[in-house]
Formats: sequence, C-alpha cells, structure tokens
Amino acid sequence: MFCLTSLSEPDRINLKCDPEKAIALREEYNCVLPGWHMNKSMWNTVVLDGTVSNNIISEWIDHSYDEVVKKLPKKDKITLGIS
Repeated sequence: MFCLTSLSEPDRINLKCDPEKAIALREEYNCVLPGWHMNKSMWNTVVLDGTVSNNIISEWIDHSYDEVVKKLPKKDKITLGIS
C-alpha cells in the first residue's frame, strides 16, 4: 500500500515517505501533515488544496510507490516485473 484516500474526504491522500523527507515536506508545505491514522514517521497526509502543483504531488506519489517497492522481497519484484 502506497497511497490511501477517503471517499468522504477525497481532498486528502496519505502517502508513504522516507522519514527524513517526511519531516522536510511538513516543514516546507503547510498542506503536508503527519499521516492521519498512520505511522507518522513514515506517512504524510497531503491536503489537496491547490497550493502544490499536480506535478509535485505526482512526484510524491511516485516516491511513495518507490518506498514500498524497495522493501518488497526479490521474488515479489520478479513476479511483478520490477527490477
């Protein structure tokens, strides 16, 4: 799991993040908060309020995906075609 959203609050997403980067993003962007109902050292909640460009949010989503993939067992990466 690398991205979560709520049907009742679709203006927010939770993204997995490198712990150091998570803190840096929270300090730089007001719309980035500690992960709601998640491990706050590795998850951020991003409020999609228009203050951050879609390109940056896409980069954060890619980073979240990469954080999950890098911890997958090798056989799972092979099964998924990820090197």
